[in-house]
Amino acid sequence: MKSFFKNVLANIVAIFLVGGIFIFFFFVLMLVGSLSGSDKVKVKEGTVLTFDQALQIIDSPSQDQDPFPFLSQNAPKKVLLYDVLEAIRKAKEDDKIKGISIETDFAFAGMTQLDNVRAALEDFKKSGKFVYGYGNMVSQGGYYLGSVAQQYYLNPMGAVELTGMASEVVLYKDFFEKYGVEVDVIRHGDFKAAVEPFLYSEISDENRLQLNTMLSDLWNRNLSQIASSRKRSVQEFTTVADSLYGILPENATKYGLADKLLQKSQYEELLKEKAGTKKDKDLERLSVSKYIDSYKEDKEKKDQRIAVLYASGAIYSGKGSDAIYSETFIEEIHKIKKNEDIKAVVLRINSPGGSANASDEILYELQELKKKKPIIVSFGDYAASGGYYIAMASDYIYSDHNTVTGSIGVFGMIPNVEKLAENQGIRSDIVQTNANAAYYTLLHGLTPSGRMMIQKSIEGTYDRFVHWVSKARKKSYEDIDSVGGGRIWSGTRAKEIGLVDGLGTLEDAIAMAGKKAKLKDYSIESFPKKTSALEQLLKDLNSQQVLYRVVGSLVSEDKKEMLRFILEPQKQSGVLMETPYRVKIN
Repeated sequence: MKSFFKNVLANIVAIFLVGGIFIFFFFVLMLVGSLSGSDKVKVKEGTVLTFDQALQIIDSPSQDQDPFPFLSQNAPKKVLLYDVLEAIRKAKEDDKIKGISIETDFAFAGMTQLDNVRAALEDFKKSGKFVYGYGNMVSQGGYYLGSVAQQYYLNPMGAVELTGMASEVVLYKDFFEKYGVEVDVIRHGDFKAAVEPFLYSEISDENRLQLNTMLSDLWNRNLSQIASSRKRSVQEFTTVADSLYGILPENATKYGLADKLLQKSQYEELLKEKAGTKKDKDLERLSVSKYIDSYKEDKEKKDQRIAVLYASGAIYSGKGSDAIYSETFIEEIHKIKKNEDIKAVVLRINSPGGSANASDEILYELQELKKKKPIIVSFGDYAASGGYYIAMASDYIYSDHNTVTGSIGVFGMIPNVEKLAENQGIRSDIVQTNANAAYYTLLHGLTPSGRMMIQKSIEGTYDRFVHWVSKARKKSYEDIDSVGGGRIWSGTRAKEIGLVDGLGTLEDAIAMAGKKAKLKDYSIESFPKKTSALEQLLKDLNSQQVLYRVVGSLVSEDKKEMLRFILEPQKQSGVLMETPYRVKIN
């Protein structure tokens, strides 16, 4: 009896502790929310719109879901790409905005996002207003954006990291063999290189070829953009990159990377002069994010709308909100289908792919949506494998020059630790009712029959992939197979070989959607909607994502995928349509 009361008391204490923690987080979230709801920003005469280090350009609302915002108060402000492009367009016509200053040493944005913003800034310059840039220790991505400026200034102790592009492939085969871990790899396509780290001690000729082609395409495009803006030849800037001339500030001006070396306060005086600010007055600055806040609530929501449906992140089955989860994503598709005010859809894809099953589910629902409303696709940084697959439910596909796309291929990876177990004196016996009841176990790997059937499943999935692509692109199976096999392509090359219809921005896709639906006046509605920190916390408390989200909020973006692999290994199982490459300009 005494033990019973102890247990009851312990449970009561635990309930109060959990409840207390929940209430604490609830009030902290409410406090953060109230503090962030400051008075509306007013744009003053003579304002300079500023791109600074406090800005992070994201592709989808799902990338702006932090369950504990109070842990990252000093993190860059996340702003949707579309909102940034709209802000630049609006500033072009805003008489109070005198010019734009780009002061980003590091580019918190993807390659295609930078490309889109660069194009918008080029258009802004047609207004006659100035675009100036300033840097300290400038990354390649930061310089790619900043170089669009009419004048670019560098700190006297600064540097510009213009180096070109490289891809480092980490190979695990020898490491796994050393410890007795084996991976059964089943794939279709010589170029499906996601599995190579487990097969080879060096990258294959096919992988080297595709990486070299893709990186060359991306670099040549970016270098030509930089050289054109700086009014220099591509050959001159190739020499600059090869020789690392930008590392030394005096070389940065000598070889045309910057116009002049200035201290930040000197640059501030220059901006005041350009903006027409009196010498005894402070410069009126306004960040891009605050400028967006100044007019966002006033935007009229028109009866006729275009939905921008964001497919951002890897593709998984089930429900979730930090990537593309089939059940959750299909719910968004159904909302759009039922909404009579929505006349057209822009599907914005920024995904390296993932689960073949989930990709197929999503494709079917998009095909059903297309029967009711036109769908225009816009590619972000990645639209590869499953990310490319779901684009086949479209009337037109826009890719950015810098998009990594294609990767029409399928693979599966099945580990076994038989040798490791033997080395440690561990073995197992199997008792089964049928010939293949244990066609796979961790200690024994795949049986010959199991391997044969999985290979057939891989081949069948590849055939289905090529079928939908050939049907959507109006090409033969052989045509698609010849550019498939898992090979990745740049957006530029994808246009040449017919995998996409045109090269353009998210705004181009929206304009095309309006044209397809014969709309003259419309508003934009985003799906999925951004959820508040509290709503996200409540969702995560009822899912296995809570540990990933909490720990993930404390690590950098490039470590999150590895973290997910550790915490949620089941998401890497099954037949996959996925590309392993994450290309960054900085």
